[in-house]
Amino acid sequence: MAATQRIAAGAVVAATVAASLAGCTTGTDGSKRGAPAPQKGAPAPKSAVRLIGDGSTAYTGPQPHLPRPERLKPGQKPPQFVVFSWDGAGEDSQKLFSHFRKVSKANHATMTYFLSGVYMLPEEKADLYKPPQHSPGRSDIGFNDEQGIADTVKQLRLAWLEGNEIGTHFNGHFCGKNGGVGEWSVEEWKDEIAQAKQFVRTWKTNTGMQEAAPLPFDYDKELIGARTPCLEGRKNFMRAARELGFRYDTSGVNNQLWPRKRTGLWDLSMQLVPFPGHTFEQLTMDYNFMVNQSGTRTQGNPDKYAFWGDQMREGLLQGFRRAYDGNRAPLIIGNHFESWNGGTYMRAVEQVVETVCNKPDVRCVSFRQLADWLDAQDPDTLARLRSLGVGESPRQGWASFLSGRPAPAPKGVPGAPAARR
Repeated sequence: MAATQRIAAGAVVAATVAASLAGCTTGTDGSKRGAPAPQKGAPAPKSAVRLIGDGSTAYTGPQPHLPRPERLKPGQKPPQFVVFSWDGAGEDSQKLFSHFRKVSKANHATMTYFLSGVYMLPEEKADLYKPPQHSPGRSDIGFNDEQGIADTVKQLRLAWLEGNEIGTHFNGHFCGKNGGVGEWSVEEWKDEIAQAKQFVRTWKTNTGMQEAAPLPFDYDKELIGARTPCLEGRKNFMRAARELGFRYDTSGVNNQLWPRKRTGLWDLSMQLVPFPGHTFEQLTMDYNFMVNQSGTRTQGNPDKYAFWGDQMREGLLQGFRRAYDGNRAPLIIGNHFESWNGGTYMRAVEQVVETVCNKPDVRCVSFRQLADWLDAQDPDTLARLRSLGVGESPRQGWASFLSGRPAPAPKGVPGAPAARR
């Protein structure tokens, strides 16, 4: 799994732009409430474990540290959700998966890890992958080796037990023309998803590590959302995903507004935030910041590394403050486990986590947790939230805006209460 081989999502978008609940739940008084901060999870008792297939995965009961979402009370100010997500999640020599698990736990956060299925398939078994419109064994991000798979399985297991979500980034990461995901049919997307699931369900058979502990979840039930490679092929993917029971997609580009459903899925796409020093806004993804700083060179001018990382950090924080002090729209951030430009984007993301996830009323959550919360809300409440523009807070305060009754008329206008004498 060579890190330098990975093709990051968002390449096409970059060019366009350039031209918790778990543990992080807080009350309005800033006090922590809800589920306790994730602790070291232990597998369910043996009697509760039900192996699936060859034992690569198992049902071990409900996911730990996944609190039940609550509906907003009339007049209650919504929490500020922030989602940190990772494309092509896997553990390699950089150890970034394990590092950000620790960062997440230390800051009362949970995250979403989009696993690339071929990271569960050893190189010698590459021909088992039959990508749509490509010959068997082809992958633009390579495959893995036994140690890499063992390390990735360990991180996936611990991440899930800590309340994080395991999504999918599919398999071969084909972008552009000549068989790229943007050209795939609905049926081809279904086949790609089925293969991604299969590689997770059969990693023991494919590696021979039969004595290893299973992943503690049923991936068929766990997998409810994804981000497409390079943000391409979204239309047909969403049609396939809806038929397969997915609940959300995060493959588009949005403004900082409250989410809505599209073709039956929550549209939880990444967003445009201020880009310090520029007149245009930037997508909330490390790759896009890089493209607009060093082009397609993943290691540009070292003298600019610190500046570029600070630029990303400040752009994300400006977007956060715009929502936190404004319409409270969830902030959606996408990243890769890469050391582009000297690792400056990893530093920036870590600083953003440390800055925002411990603030009052902020919930750093996974996409699953955000979708659960959205599903629990009154549709009329969500419609009112969607009426707020980017950075717009209710003029007469949240208590009136979400009270369920008309706001009182301002003093001195027709219909206002008579002034006391």
